[in-house]
Amino acid sequence: MWASSAGQAVSPAWVYSLVARLMLERLFALASNRTTPARELQAGITTFAAMAYILAVNPSILADAGMDRTALVTVTALSAAAATTLMALLTNYPLALAPGMGINSFFTYTICLGAGVPWQEALGMVFVNGCAFLALSLTGVRERIISAIPHSLKLAITCGIGLFIAFVGLRNGGVVVASDATFVTHGDFTSGATALCLGGLALTLVLVARRVPAAIVVGMAATTAIGLVVPNGAGGAVTAWPAAMMSAPASPAPVLLQLDLGFLTSGPAFFRALPLILTLLLVDMFDNIGTLIGVATRAGLLDAEGRLPRAGRVLVADSLAAILSALLGTSTVVSYIESAAGVEAGGRTGLTTLTTAACFLLALFFTPLFLAVPAAATAPALVVVGIFMMQSASGIALDDFATAAPAVLTLLAIPLTFSIAEGIGLGLIAAVVLALGSGHARRMSTVAYVIALVFFLQFFEIFPFSG
Repeated sequence: MWASSAGQAVSPAWVYSLVARLMLERLFALASNRTTPARELQAGITTFAAMAYILAVNPSILADAGMDRTALVTVTALSAAAATTLMALLTNYPLALAPGMGINSFFTYTICLGAGVPWQEALGMVFVNGCAFLALSLTGVRERIISAIPHSLKLAITCGIGLFIAFVGLRNGGVVVASDATFVTHGDFTSGATALCLGGLALTLVLVARRVPAAIVVGMAATTAIGLVVPNGAGGAVTAWPAAMMSAPASPAPVLLQLDLGFLTSGPAFFRALPLILTLLLVDMFDNIGTLIGVATRAGLLDAEGRLPRAGRVLVADSLAAILSALLGTSTVVSYIESAAGVEAGGRTGLTTLTTAACFLLALFFTPLFLAVPAAATAPALVVVGIFMMQSASGIALDDFATAAPAVLTLLAIPLTFSIAEGIGLGLIAAVVLALGSGHARRMSTVAYVIALVFFLQFFEIFPFSG
């Protein structure tokens, strides 16, 4: 025991507690943000619970590209923890990051499976995208590109990606299957896996509608548990019982530092990769700007003019996270709208974000549980996330044909062509054609015309060096 100046006994624990509070105050300015350590910790756990589904869903999607699913669980958690910590220290905002939904589908189904690009080279594209995004963020060019795309198209891209994700979920769950007559049709609802998926979807929809905390995670966990007793038609259950509940984190070696940058030294390969990298860049920017605005508005972080202080730092942190994700071996890491769940729980500073990062690291020791989650349980999560993204459609002025036409074409083309890149390109070309044809050429910026031209040349295979 120690003595204070007043002669009262002071315990070492009290001193350590005081020092810890002062350090937290210095780092995160808790008092000026009208919050407390306890509230921030609770908010951080809430954010993690809302986005923990990515630990099962991201490996499931990227594994379709040929990547090691076990290693991907580790890499997903590590990339989320590292990027989220970076965001906390650089910005002091309650903004968590993880491999982006939509971008991971674009990585697998458009770049790897659609364009036939090996996943190692696709990781190289993610790396180049991150470097380009960092340069654009530091030079201010980023604002020009963002402002070049009409607001209605930005909303349509979000909606189109939502439909894309929802379709992938329905397909993975066996709810929709290919058909020679009608292109797609419903699957066999009597199949154990498909029936489980439909039941899990119904449960998750109800949980979300009733505003149950971490509804997607709860629905996924419940569906996985029920799958233990649902037959898979091959003599087993849809969900395989894990060999252990906990284990040491799986090695990330199969995907760590496996990126291939060889396309940078080949003219034809580089120009074939350019539209894909451009799309990664656009989706990354729009995804993060939309998330940033949404979370900042809910948290009351915007100034009187609607601007976000330290926005530049946010975008720098995000671009560094994209570079880091490529090195670790996953698709682009982006800001998550689920951060709003933590904001609603009272989170206001980077301490919330650091807590979320710590939760991702702890999750590494439960890898067997995440690997046990079947496609029938991750599919409902994809559908619900897609529905959330489709809500942006309410901001599109569909009563104005010149606005509606490019937006609807974008929204439809992304899921129907199974390509986010082609959807963005088609919508942007339509917007340019309408601007020129209606005598309102100045509505579109020079940057927009350049981007549309790149897509046009690629679509009609007259892009120089396309080989």
